[in-house]
Amino acid sequence: MSVHDSNKRIYALDTNVLLHDPTALFRFEEHDVFIPMTVLEELDEKKKGGSEVSRNARQVSRFLNELILRGNGNGIADGLPLASPEGVKLKSGGANGRLYFQARTANGNGKADNQILSSVLELRERHPDRDIALVSKDINLRIKATIYGIHAEDYENDRALDDFSLLYTGHAELPADFWERHPELRSWSERGHTYYEVQPRENEIWQPNECLYLPGENSVELRVLGNENGKTRLVLLDDHSHPNHSVWGISARNREQNFALNMLMDPDVDFVTLLGTAGTGKTLLALAAGLAQVMDQQRYREIIMTRATVSVGEDIGFLPGTEEEKMTPWMGALTDNLEVLANPEEGGSWGRQATNDLLASRIKIRSLNFMRGRTFLSRYLIIDEAQNLTPKQMKTLITRAGPGTKIVCLGNVEQIDTPYLTETTSGLTYAVDRFKGWTHSAHITLRRGERSRLADFASEAL
Repeated sequence: MSVHDSNKRIYALDTNVLLHDPTALFRFEEHDVFIPMTVLEELDEKKKGGSEVSRNARQVSRFLNELILRGNGNGIADGLPLASPEGVKLKSGGANGRLYFQARTANGNGKADNQILSSVLELRERHPDRDIALVSKDINLRIKATIYGIHAEDYENDRALDDFSLLYTGHAELPADFWERHPELRSWSERGHTYYEVQPRENEIWQPNECLYLPGENSVELRVLGNENGKTRLVLLDDHSHPNHSVWGISARNREQNFALNMLMDPDVDFVTLLGTAGTGKTLLALAAGLAQVMDQQRYREIIMTRATVSVGEDIGFLPGTEEEKMTPWMGALTDNLEVLANPEEGGSWGRQATNDLLASRIKIRSLNFMRGRTFLSRYLIIDEAQNLTPKQMKTLITRAGPGTKIVCLGNVEQIDTPYLTETTSGLTYAVDRFKGWTHSAHITLRRGERSRLADFASEAL
């Protein structure tokens, strides 16, 4: 490897970085990238299968082959120019460093991690004037590297935002003097709704479908409809906390639940994300709104429910039956909430069973594994446990939506069970951040638990 610029850093990539994000090759801007031979061997082992990891391994191999062909097979020892391939979207201007491969097998023995470490140590010996860093999603490998005096860091280029606390919540409190600050405010009524038009001040930056509220005795709850000619149009929200405005028998128990029901019941909002801890009512609200629009309003043909099948404890092995039967054990939340929603006051046990059968006929359970290539027409799609999805999986699911379909994503980022995913790299966080400015999407963060005083205390104390 020849030295082109001693100011450039060389990033040695671990296999898990490339399996996590195949475009990682092109995300180090002007710096150089080094691929150990062990990484290529591990990619070869992972390439077979239909999982996302296998698809990513094949994609990395295609990227590497394209870079080699572009260099006409020459100059590998001097590094291949790292130009981003067509169709790859990058936040930065792209890569203009060079790609180097390990020319011979490392001296390390045993585990692949030790082989990778050995190759990085050898790289450091050959280029003492270059700044070298090992990039890995594996904490233990980073610890080993630090012990050897190698700078090691996590791969963070795929983070949706730098700090999870900065994530858009979907609602904001208005100042107590809001009406006084806007003497130009204009209001009118149309089709049973009250609308307002205001001139936002410098610090009043609102997203489409963001919910605004004035607390206190004269509490008001509004939603941002959009901006036009420098003015923002607001609409008064429906009060779903009142029994007369309940949704499939479910009334909002707090302000955020009322925001969520308004978004879920609006046919103009195609994509809704609900974030919240256990017991905040995410699944119950989504199902109630879905049943009301499928059974009563007939806005959608049926409800489709799916989730990421990641176990909390040990795996119990293969499950028998059809796709729906295999998914049923994962859908305990659906069963529990249907018991609340399918509870007719009349008819006794026969009436309850008939209602359960009717609702079950309009709710389909589907596996994420078979979503690729499908198109859903006029469906109400609920994606539960969406925090366990990668951004790529989230994109695959959302792009399944056909005309007239609404997608609702539910999740709690405190319960991520997928390896290498964090609060800032989860597909749910990614979707919330990317969709917040779209006029047909809405997000609500539910904060108050409504399950029981025991669940609330456990959520805070444990």
